[in-house]
Amino acid sequence: MKFLTTSALLVLSTLASAAPEIAVDVGHGGRDTGAISARGRSEFEFNRDFAGVLAERLEAGGQSVRRINFDGAIGSLAARPQAAAGSDFFISIHHDSIGEAWLLPWTWEGVERTYTEAKRGYGIFVSAANPALPTSLLCASTMGAMLRRAGFVPSDWHGRKHVAADAANGVWYYDNLVVLYRTTLPAVLFEAGVIKHKDEELELLDPARQARMADALATGLAACLQVTGTPAPD
Repeated sequence: MKFLTTSALLVLSTLASAAPEIAVDVGHGGRDTGAISARGRSEFEFNRDFAGVLAERLEAGGQSVRRINFDGAIGSLAARPQAAAGSDFFISIHHDSIGEAWLLPWTWEGVERTYTEAKRGYGIFVSAANPALPTSLLCASTMGAMLRRAGFVPSDWHGRKHVAADAANGVWYYDNLVVLYRTTLPAVLFEAGVIKHKDEELELLDPARQARMADALATGLAACLQVTGTPAPD
C-alpha cells in the first residue's frame, strides 16, 4: 500500500463501496511459459509478479480479488474464465513479444539471446465475441486513459494486425482470444509491455513502475465499474 498515492487511495476507496469482485488471471503457466525476455526470463514470471502487484492495489482500494492461475497450474485456456465465473470482471495479465523477423542477436551473461528495438509499450485487448462487450470496451478505454495520464505510452504496433477499438488509449480488438470470449463476464487482456525490448524489460521489472501502472489500472477499472454498475449477463 505504501506505493499508492493519496489521491488514488481516495478514489479507489470511494468507488469501491459496492466492492465488485475482479478476477485477475496470470497468463501462461508451468507447461507454457510464454515468451522469453531479452535476458532470458519467462513471460509467466513477469505476468505472475505484476498480477500480484495489481491484485494488492485492487484490494487496497477495497475491491474483492479472485486470483486465477497464480501457481501456473491451469493448463486449459477455457478453464481460466470458467474459474472466474461469478466475478464481475476478468483481466488477464500478459507481457508482449514480437515476431522473429524483428529480433536481433545479442549476448547476455555469456548466453546468446535475442531482442528488439522495433516495438514497446502497453496494449489492451477486447473481443467482439465477448457477451459483455460494451462494459469490456468502456473499462478498457478507461484503464487506457488512466495509464496514459500516468505517463505510460501505448504501442501502435498492434494496428498492423488488429482493428482499433480505441487506438489513442491502446485498445484493440482481438476477437478469437479464448480467455475473452469463453466467459460471461466483461473481460480484457492486458499486455503490460514488450519484454523483448531490452530497455522496456528493465522498466517492467522496476517495483515503483509496477506500482504506478497497477494504480492506474486499478483506478480506471474501479471508476468504470462504478459507472456501469457491473451488470452480469445471464
